[in-house]
Amino acid sequence: MTGEPRMWIGGEWVGAGSGKTLTVVNPSTEEALGGVPLAGEADVDRAVAAACRAFPAWSRTPQAERSRKLMQFAVRIREQADEIARLECLEHGTPLADAKHIVMWAAEIVEYTASAARALMGSHVPTRPGVVAYLQRVPVGVCALITPWNVPFIMMAVKLAPALATGNTCVMKPPSINSLTGLAFARLVAELDLPPGTVNVVTGPGSSIGHRLASHPDVDLVGFTGSTETGRSIMAAASSTIKKLVMELGGKNPFILLEDADVDEAVRVLVGRQYNNSGQHCSGVGRYYVHERVYDEFLEKFVAASSAVVVGDPLDPRTTMGPVVSAEHRAHIERLVESAIAEGARLVLGGRRPTQPPLDRGYYVMPTVIADVTQQMTIAREEVFGPVACIMKFRDHDDIVAMANDTRYGLCAGFFTRDVSRALRLAGEIRTGSVFVNTHMLTPEMPWGGGVKQSGLGKEGSIAGMEEFTELKLVCIEVGAGQ
Repeated sequence: MTGEPRMWIGGEWVGAGSGKTLTVVNPSTEEALGGVPLAGEADVDRAVAAACRAFPAWSRTPQAERSRKLMQFAVRIREQADEIARLECLEHGTPLADAKHIVMWAAEIVEYTASAARALMGSHVPTRPGVVAYLQRVPVGVCALITPWNVPFIMMAVKLAPALATGNTCVMKPPSINSLTGLAFARLVAELDLPPGTVNVVTGPGSSIGHRLASHPDVDLVGFTGSTETGRSIMAAASSTIKKLVMELGGKNPFILLEDADVDEAVRVLVGRQYNNSGQHCSGVGRYYVHERVYDEFLEKFVAASSAVVVGDPLDPRTTMGPVVSAEHRAHIERLVESAIAEGARLVLGGRRPTQPPLDRGYYVMPTVIADVTQQMTIAREEVFGPVACIMKFRDHDDIVAMANDTRYGLCAGFFTRDVSRALRLAGEIRTGSVFVNTHMLTPEMPWGGGVKQSGLGKEGSIAGMEEFTELKLVCIEVGAGQ
């Protein structure tokens, strides 16, 4: 594919109807990487119409064949892993080693989904003699998949694989600032020989084409990952046609170190998670609650480990943390850091924009640790989504669950303690969709997502995530009691 930037619609590479393009910028250098089509509502309508036409054929395709196509897709991802990883470095600022892991993780998600889809069963419903009744999983229809910018390639795989595996057709809108990665994803899809229109990829801003997808009368489901504020807008737009929604939204995730925690292990796990992808993870730690008995030890060791993070060019193998994704997001992070200092927190590490070359260009935020944060500070309430650790001290066990639950979000939480029975009790009292004890990990077999408070609706990953892309149909047949 050469020349004018193209989108994948109806089995063809096409330009935007407007003829306009959107420039994609390298966050490490602030230089333009290239252009992508600037789609409008007419392009969305064309893509949705193509998905509608493809739905009968794809939904009737045997499950074994759908799974086989997804396995082919995973193979193509692995074959192109180096090229895709390099694009992740350039377009997103992901360090090279992490970018390769991201691509291979996406392939693993697709492989798992292809295999697990063949085990997605209905069930028999007991009634009375002479009647056969059963529940059947059927595809929802046309799915609009609106993916986020923080781990773009993984999130496209997380949404597309279960939608396709269960017989749906799709219109995908990648994030504007990662649209080159989105079109690279589309090129791999184009090689699968699917019915034309089974998968369509359109590029452009969420405020226009994302809204059109959410409100489109022929879209049956919207899968979205992003901010709670945007999620509200999608819910409002989707309400006119009562669409099914699967949404993973914001989080301000509490991680609690009890007085018997293994501090060294906690630091190892949490520092790795805090600065991976420049802290741009929905599952990242939003609030560290550290018992007063281990507070000073944890803070000292956490700062020492944070100071060892190597910030630099994502293509440099020595780099362990790159820039954040955009100038706007860097400004958001800096605003919250400044608010914490103004409200009385103590800046222990970082908090200043680098000024020495080559980090004086690009959207770099240095590893930052803020201590003595209190519950009502702005930075303790709002999602930072960056390389900023907000550390709080607690004393009373009776209050810690209430403090952790004191948020509009409920995505995940964690505990570090040697007392597993206490961890199990506390896990039952925390109002979140996931709880991690002495670890912080996810696998394709684990369901993930919102469903608690304002952190979203439904699950992604695992069999539970696939079920979100289906409807449960009851079939009841009078066959006669027989003789």
